[in-house]
Order: sequence, then structure tokens, then C-alpha cells
Amino acid sequence: MFETFSQSIWLVPLYALTGAVLALPWSPGIIRQTGPRPSGYINAIMTLMAFLHSLLALGATWNHPPQYISFNWLHVVDLNISFDIEISSVNIGALLLITGLNLAAQIFAIGYMEMDWGWARFYSLLALFEGGMCALALCNSLFFSYVILEILTLGTYLLIGLWFNQSLVVTGARDAFLTKRIGDLILLMGVVALLPIAGTWNYTELAEWARTATLNPTTATLLCLALIAGPLGKCAQFPLHLWLDEAMEGPIPATILRNAVVVSTGAWVLIKLQPVFALSPVATNVMIWIGAVTAVGAAAIAIAQIDLKRCLSYVVSAYMGLVFIAVGTGQTQTALTLLFTYAIAMSLLVMSVGNIIWNNITQDITQYGGLWSRRPITGICFLVGAASLVAFPPMGCFWVLTEMADNLSQNYPWLIGVLLLVNGLTAFGVTREFCAIFGGKPKQMTVRSFEAFWPLTLPMTIVMGFALHVPLLLKQWNLLPAWEDLNLTVASFLVISTVVGGAAAAYIYLGDRIAKPVQFKPKAVQDFFAYDLYTAKLYRLTIVFFVGLISQIVSWFDRFIVDGIVNLVGIATIFGGQSLKYNVSGQTQFYFLSIFLGVVFLVIAIGWPILSQVSLVFGAN
Repeated sequence: MFETFSQSIWLVPLYALTGAVLALPWSPGIIRQTGPRPSGYINAIMTLMAFLHSLLALGATWNHPPQYISFNWLHVVDLNISFDIEISSVNIGALLLITGLNLAAQIFAIGYMEMDWGWARFYSLLALFEGGMCALALCNSLFFSYVILEILTLGTYLLIGLWFNQSLVVTGARDAFLTKRIGDLILLMGVVALLPIAGTWNYTELAEWARTATLNPTTATLLCLALIAGPLGKCAQFPLHLWLDEAMEGPIPATILRNAVVVSTGAWVLIKLQPVFALSPVATNVMIWIGAVTAVGAAAIAIAQIDLKRCLSYVVSAYMGLVFIAVGTGQTQTALTLLFTYAIAMSLLVMSVGNIIWNNITQDITQYGGLWSRRPITGICFLVGAASLVAFPPMGCFWVLTEMADNLSQNYPWLIGVLLLVNGLTAFGVTREFCAIFGGKPKQMTVRSFEAFWPLTLPMTIVMGFALHVPLLLKQWNLLPAWEDLNLTVASFLVISTVVGGAAAAYIYLGDRIAKPVQFKPKAVQDFFAYDLYTAKLYRLTIVFFVGLISQIVSWFDRFIVDGIVNLVGIATIFGGQSLKYNVSGQTQFYFLSIFLGVVFLVIAIGWPILSQVSLVFGAN
């Protein structure tokens, strides 16, 4: 029976898309009598069906080799493009993660967006994300992966811009779309260039080709760098990272999905292409350095923010940087496990923060305090999410980070320092947020705060329970190292970095020993991190300046040169026509004379080179 579900697993993305279509009648102006809520319930039911279908299909693929299905899409001459699907326990596990977290986000949105009339648009866009990510998880073709990523980029723009009557929302949606388009454009160049070189876009065939391929080093480097550009933008890596911060202007239920799994779509393609990247040592080194710089920089920026959602957005970039490091060093299994453990922890943190913002209105962390006695369930969920995100045994990310550091100790020992620093900074950041929100005395914005009602609390507590069971799942899947194989030295250093980061934040932000808000000396250093390393200003001084200068030059050339030539031709034509009309007498001989003079002029113009040569011959004689 389970075989039927595994063979029809390609229906899973269609469940979400069906829900999106069924929600359209509740768009403004069509159905008003019932209110917009049915659109949300329909989408939640369709997502639940997708989750159950994936769960039943997992039993048929567990401990079985992958299966492949192909649907022909286009066949022209020698070009054959097919939609290839891979059915394996890893792919179906990704479907369970996507549909499960999306279902939690949809239930969360029932409470968070209770009074919002944009339900139909919101749930339809969530369904678009779900369908796109499920299709990407099953897709075994680079070409269609690119197409799906483009659809998700459009969905990002629309979902961030849901509340389009706010100027910051419009700016955030626009910047997110344009920033991603930069990486997508370069990725398209790599996708198009790869086909004539490898002869296929199929991931499985690309891996086989890469084992024996011998490419020119320059060609391999340029090709791999182009393929990296797309995931670089999707995963919000330096220097294409600003879009994720601005995307926080969208609704928090969408942030749950975006911060947990949407940013991972680029990492998924990166992992699939790892055999191709291995052809270029330069590209893998670039990937490692991008990941390291982003991980350290974003983790440092996160602890200098006072906006709750921005604090988490930079942590997302930091952990995606760790995924870049894992792929660049050939640890694809570790990268996949990190994506799983990270997604659970981050979704729980975003739900906890959204639960607090929902009835406290503000996102300013300095206006919070004393919520532990009023919001104990949310506080416990936040603690579990924070512990699951850092190297805190026995939570999920502890095992992944330990394995990653152990693998790095052989060939990349300096990256262990990066890992320790990122883990310590992240522990400091999440502890700082917990202390600022739940510690201390109640303030004006928190004195009347109360635990949110069930649509917000239920999915949050369920995800918390799942986060607590992640280590058991990893053990069941044979992803935990045996005790004798565990590198205790590396594990000890990771735990120490967690304790030091958390203890430092607790010392600073609990109690009145240090004045709040904390002022770092010198202030220029604090501003450097608070304003995102001045990346936006750097953009304005470089890219924006040169694009604006080139635009002005093109505008001047178009106005005065191109338009000038066209206008000159037009004026000459008008002048010639106006002049000739006075020379027309209506007599036949005049027309013959005009034709004769025209022919003579044309003959002289055409034969002038011959006449000049004849004159030279006579002159020589």
C-alpha cells in the first residue's frame, strides 16, 4: 500500500497549489459574506494532506535505494528537457519538514492574523512557497530547480509586500527581489553553460560526469562561481545578505517559513551540485571564505541589533554560512543534517518571538522585560529553541556542530576557530534576547502582557516537543556518532564557547550591574556592527553610484545623440519637402529633367571611384 504513496509522491506539491487556487474566491470583491477565514482553513487542510501523504510514503522508501521518475517536457531537435524526480528517504524527509513547518505556520497565522483581511492572498502565497519548495525537494534537474527558485523569488517579493500600504514593506519587497535577481542572473549563465559541457542537467548524471570530467581550470572556476552565485543570494550570504533583514517587514507567520526553510532552498541546490564544485579548488575556497566571513560577520551583527526580528535574521545568515563551509569542505551529509536541526530550532525561536510581539506590539528589545512570570510557556519554548540552535548537549545542533568541527580538524583546523566563534556569538545573542525579554522587571510595554491564545501557543509547543526529540530522531537515523568515536576535545571546546557566550550575556543583561542600553566603547565600533558593517552605505558609494552615473550617461547619449540624429533627419526631410513643393510646375518636361538629373547624379556617385582611377591613368601618361 505504501508503494502507491511513494510512486505518487509527485502529487505532494499539487496539494498546496490546489489549496492556493481554492482560496482565490475569498479574494476581495468575490466572496465577502463568510469573511476570509475559510481560505486559511482550506490551505491548512491541504497542507495536512500533503504531510500525511509524505509520511506514508516515507515507510516505502526507508532503507531502499532511490527511485527515479521522468516526465518529458520539451523535445526540439537535439534538446531534450525533462522534469526528473528523485524518490528517496532524504527527499521525502525534506517534504515532511517543509509541510510540517508550513502547517505549524498556517495554524500560527490563524491567531496572529486574526483581524487581517488579506487571508486569501497570504495563505495562497504560503501555499505557493510550500508547493515550490516541495517540488524543489523532489526535483532532480538543475534546469527546473532554477525555474522553481525563480518562482520562489517572485513569491518572496509578493509575501514580503503583503502589507503594501507601508513604505518600508514596499522597499523591503523590492530590495529582496532585486538582490536575489543578481544571483539568479549569474546562476542562469552557469546553468546554460553547463549543458553543452556536461551534456545533462540531471543531478545524478552530473555527479557521475564530475567524477571523470577533465575541464580547463579557468573554465571550471568560472562555471562553478556562476553556479555558486544563485545560492549565495538565496542563503543571504555576503555581499547579497541585506534582503533578508529587510524581509522582516513581512508578517511573522511567513517569517517562520522563510527563516527556517525558504533560505535553505539555495543550500539544497548547493548540496546537490557539490560534485561539480569539486572540479574547481578555487570555487570551493571561495565558497569556504564566503561562508566563514558571513558566519562571523552576521553573528557579530546580530548581537548589536535592538529589533527582535533583525536579531534572528542575521543568525539565519550565519548558519547558512556554516552550510557553505560544510559544502565547501565536502561534508554534504553534515550540511543536510545541519539544515534539519537548524530549521527546527529557528522555527521555534521565530514562533516564540512572534508570540511575544503579537500582544506587545513593539519589536524593540529595549522595551521588554519581566515576562518570565507572565509568559512561562513562551519562555520555555524560547529556551529550548536557543539550546537547540547552539552546541548545547544533548540538543540537535550540538551533534552536528561537533561532527563538523571533527571533520574540519584534519584539513581545515582554522575553521574550527570560526565555528567556535560563531557558536559563542550565537549563544551570546540568543541569551541576550532571552534576558532582555524575560528577565528584569516589567516595563510599560510588558506589564499587561499575557500568554497568547491557542492558535499561537499550540504549534509553538508542538514544535518545541519535536525539537526535544531531534536527538532521538538522529539516533534512529544513525546520524549520531558512537560515544567512542566522539571527539571529546572538540565537543568540550564547543560546549565551553556556548557556556562562555551565554554566561557573558546573562552577566550583562540580568540585573543592574551594567547600565542599559549597553554602550560599547568606542561607539564607532558599536555603530559599525549595528549598521550592518555599513554595507548599505558601501552599496550607495559603489554600485548605486556607478549604476546611476552610467544611467545618466546613457540618458544623455539617448537624448542628445540618438534623438538628435533622428530629429535632424526629420527636420531635413521636412525642409527638403517644403523646398521641393515650390519647384513643381506640373509640366512633363520638368519631371523628365528631374529624373535625368537624378540618374546622372546617381551614376556619378556610383562610378566616382572608377572615374578617379581613369583620371589617374591619364595623368600618369
